[in-house]
Amino acid sequence: MLINEVYLSVQGESTHAGRPCVFIRTSVCNQRCNYCDTGYAFTQGEPMALDDVVSRALELETPLVEITGGEPLLQPLLPELFRRLLGAGREVLIETGGSHDISVVPAGAKIILDIKTPGSGEEQANDYENLQRLREDDEVKFVLTSREDYDWAKQLVLREKLALRTTVLFSPAFRRIEPRDLSEWLLADRLPVRLNLQLHKYVWEPTQRGV
Repeated sequence: MLINEVYLSVQGESTHAGRPCVFIRTSVCNQRCNYCDTGYAFTQGEPMALDDVVSRALELETPLVEITGGEPLLQPLLPELFRRLLGAGREVLIETGGSHDISVVPAGAKIILDIKTPGSGEEQANDYENLQRLREDDEVKFVLTSREDYDWAKQLVLREKLALRTTVLFSPAFRRIEPRDLSEWLLADRLPVRLNLQLHKYVWEPTQRGV
């Protein structure tokens, strides 16, 4: 596998925010979101044997593991990594950019599907069929760069009745939308979604790696 880093931190996002979590960050991504904060994972990384990836994740002795990227679904050995981690009793999350078929993710793992808004510059990459592949325990995330992104995401949530089927996260792109503004929009519209902040950027320096 092409791996950028494996590290222990506090989960900064999703409904698991605040929990200790092992992060397995894969290398290579097919998208170039203009707010991306992990661009180093596009090209930086080293080949790592699957056994070594699993051993490193397990030796950090933390029940929650997230596979992120880059784009993890580009890694051919991903199904076996899931099998090994789930078999070891770990709770496994995967964050994916939404351009690849998520049905390859096995039962027992939880998907955080990042739907790209127009403001990301990658809306055209969305595989909207993934919205029908979501399971009850999965989550959908929208990173919002503007009020226009918010309105676009709101319409998609309402049209697809996403909040009735899964957890929906609205995340303000860091330093592009103020969390207070997004909170006020959500309250005004009575939108049944969760405000999703990147907690790690408030605990540590926003550009710090390995957190």
